[in-house]
Amino acid sequence: MKLYGIPNCGTVKKARVWLDEHGIEYLFIDFKKQGVTETLLSGWLKQVGWQKLLKKTGPTWGQLPDTVKASIKDDASALALMQDKPNVIKRPVLERKGKVLATGFNTTDYEKLDL
Repeated sequence: MKLYGIPNCGTVKKARVWLDEHGIEYLFIDFKKQGVTETLLSGWLKQVGWQKLLKKTGPTWGQLPDTVKASIKDDASALALMQDKPNVIKRPVLERKGKVLATGFNTTDYEKLDL
C-alpha cells in the first residue's frame, strides 16, 4: 500500500497516524520530493476524476489567477496544473496495487476500507 502526500500537511499527518495506530503497513511517498509522474496522475484521474483529485481549498489554488482556475475543465487541464503545482492535488492519496482507495482523509471512510 502507498500513501502519497506532503509530510507537513495536517491531513496527511492524520492519515499516517490512523494507519500506524491500526497497524497497517504502507510506503509514504512525498510527491514534493519524489515528484508525481504524468502516468501516475493519469491513472488516478481515470479512476477518480479531476473534480475529486483537485484541491480547491488550499492557498496554492487560492493564489492562482482566475483565468487559470477557469481553464481547468477536464482531466487534461487538471493534469497539467497538478504536474506544475503538486500542492493542488488533494491529499493524501491512498493506493494499493495501482487502485486509488481514498483521496483526502476521513476516519469513517478509512474504517470502511478493506485494508
